[in-house]
Amino acid sequence: MKKSPLRSASRSPLLLAVLALAGAAGGARAQSSVTIYGTVDAGVQRTTHVANDATQITRRDNNKLGFRGVEDLGSGLKALFQLEIRYDPDTGALENNTRPLFQGQSRVGLQGNFGTLRLGRGLTAFQESVMAFEPWSGLPNVAGYQTNLQVAGYTSDPLSPAGNSANRFSNAVFYNTPVWNGFQVNATVATKEANGGPAVIGKGTTTAPQYAANANASNNPYSVSATYTNGPFAAMLAAERNAVEAKIWSVAASFKPIPDLKLMASFQRQDQSHTQFINTDTDAWVLGANWTVGVGKVLLGYGQKKPDGVLKTKQASVGYEYSLSPRTYLYLDLSHKRTPFVVTARSDVTQKHYALGVHHNF
Repeated sequence: MKKSPLRSASRSPLLLAVLALAGAAGGARAQSSVTIYGTVDAGVQRTTHVANDATQITRRDNNKLGFRGVEDLGSGLKALFQLEIRYDPDTGALENNTRPLFQGQSRVGLQGNFGTLRLGRGLTAFQESVMAFEPWSGLPNVAGYQTNLQVAGYTSDPLSPAGNSANRFSNAVFYNTPVWNGFQVNATVATKEANGGPAVIGKGTTTAPQYAANANASNNPYSVSATYTNGPFAAMLAAERNAVEAKIWSVAASFKPIPDLKLMASFQRQDQSHTQFINTDTDAWVLGANWTVGVGKVLLGYGQKKPDGVLKTKQASVGYEYSLSPRTYLYLDLSHKRTPFVVTARSDVTQKHYALGVHHNF
């Protein structure tokens, strides 16, 4: 009877060992994992002096459903991907129907000794780095500072549909160097591709806007940040230019005098001279602290923003998080904000914000 190669091999212990090692090596190169993760955050809140100041069921954090994958390609090289959907828990609908399905991010790339290189859509280098120096860790809630004061009112994505995320690049290349003695450089460069955005009047007119609807960027958007961490001290320096050539630069630092207390500060300056004749520069700064006490954490912040020739925005916020488990906490946010309000005379308006809710990670 004719013997199969496998049955013949079964009689050779040496050959069996070689085949086993080959199979193990092949399996190591093919090792991969996919993680499903997400956030469910919902609460009761009210903000005065806004279009709808009634008590609402809403969110403090971005609610997301994500898929993250890693494949070991061998020799220290890995393939990466990440897709992230955003939704509103009070209705179950997608976060905003003008936004893409994978609003949070949609990136694929490689990681190795050279660092991490990805392509697609995601947070810019500046936006991703500066969140570590904001007392609400960049959460897009009313009590926090990242979406307004900490970025001096700047938007990374002005030529996408109205309501789209303001802190991401689409059609972009993202690069992060390895960390060298606590130091890392991060860079993002986007193409000039049109993303279906509205017209931007700028220095044009309503009949001949500076940027027509669905316009291409006038120059390649870019973002770069350098971060440094040494024990209890961390710092960041960043610069960015968006699709309509508004520019921002930022410097930030944090310090932990004791393990349970983190102090932080950031300063930003935005330059809109490419699209505005007056009030082109905006300065903003934020001071903050996080203090962990047992199973609770206190969040404190104060900041100001002042465009040229416009009244200052001033905001003071306090928050408290009570951990029920490593994945779930209750939160309370209170905020007092004075913002410019100009109709026939220069004046301002005071906004008060109250929120109580629950946050769960899975």
